[in-house]
Amino acid sequence: MKEIVQTLQILVECFKKGHRLYICGNGGSCADAIHIAGELLKSFECKRPLSTEDRQQFTELRFGEELATALEYGFPAITLGLNHSLTTALENDNPTRYLTFAQELFVLGQPQDVLLAISTSGNAQNVAYAVATAKAKGLITIGLTGEDGGLLAQMADVAIKVPAQITSSIQELHLPVYHALCRMLEAYFYSAK
Repeated sequence: MKEIVQTLQILVECFKKGHRLYICGNGGSCADAIHIAGELLKSFECKRPLSTEDRQQFTELRFGEELATALEYGFPAITLGLNHSLTTALENDNPTRYLTFAQELFVLGQPQDVLLAISTSGNAQNVAYAVATAKAKGLITIGLTGEDGGLLAQMADVAIKVPAQITSSIQELHLPVYHALCRMLEAYFYSAK
């Protein structure tokens, strides 16, 4: 699927240049967003040990040896929507609903960062707001959705549409897509180290 290859190329460039990946979704797609970030922030299938230079930064510190041995390299991947204080404040203070992802991206996102927006229907309002905000801020947008794609497929720079229409089936097909992306990213950056 060419969209998966495009997504891989976008993410490789993002991480090569020191940019960040933001991920958002609702319900099961939020769980997928957290899962993706977890696979990227630490080793997935191959070890990512610290270099000698980075290990030396810990030598004089309390717990230094333990940390230098245990910590791993990762990718800067951030799941949006996990700050409940922000979410409840926005719900309480603003008449416009579904702003949490957009507010976080507006404050944190930088040009050439990437947003991976996940929505099984492609029509989640808060996800659409996040994509619109990402575009306004100069982020590259990727949608992971179902066969129809909905609004997300229309708005995203790249849309990965899995061939299913039922929510549970879409979610089951999202897993191998994002695992493949995580595996390929890790192989590209870390397999030779």
